Amino acid sequence: MTAGGGNQLISVHPDELKFIFELEKQSFCDLKVMNNTEHHVAFKVKTTSPKKYFVRPNTGVIQPWDSCVIRVTLQAQGEAPPDMQCKDKFLLQSAIVLPNTDVDELPPDTFNKDSGKTIEECKLRVVYTPPTAAQGNLEDEGLGSSTRSPDANSTLQCLKEERDAAFRQTQLLQQDLDMLKRRRKNDPGFSLMFAGFVGVIGVMVGFLLNLLLSSPPTTE
Repeated sequence: MTAGGGNQLISVHPDELKFIFELEKQSFCDLKVMNNTEHHVAFKVKTTSPKKYFVRPNTGVIQPWDSCVIRVTLQAQGEAPPDMQCKDKFLLQSAIVLPNTDVDELPPDTFNKDSGKTIEECKLRVVYTPPTAAQGNLEDEGLGSSTRSPDANSTLQCLKEERDAAFRQTQLLQQDLDMLKRRRKNDPGFSLMFAGFVGVIGVMVGFLLNLLLSSPPTTE
């Protein structure tokens, strides 16, 4: 199944790996993996092109209702794929493990389907984006570079990147809030901590939404 396609143990955001592709330059993409259960869940990341990507951590254990961030780094490439169409795939496997299991103590058959255990699999595709795409987006929004200086264009690009980052952070905070709500239902003693977290996350979401909805100033 694909990310967000009915996974019971975990949820993954985003649902695909996007890399800004430039020759001879590294690029990275962060995946946030959330444990949607009251169990300890182990995960393992596999790829069809292990020599092209550096994944950390590629294996781990997530505590109940907790989350972790996996950074996938695309190594510098000497040539681009035809039409920038990448055929690489990633597979994220997950399984319930015993409480307080350390990642170094995972049994060898943890992710072996033949062991009789329930192994969930999340498939992720890879998308390469050329660096010129960001400039094209600016032009589509009416912020073309024909009437502005290089410094103004650089400022606008930074503002756009900050706005996009704020949007992604808002999505992650909303997911955290949903996770806390689920945890509250399963743990009555969690109410006080829940109220504090909701307050903090509410303030952060409001701030990020204000930043997201504010249009970057135009400079002639």
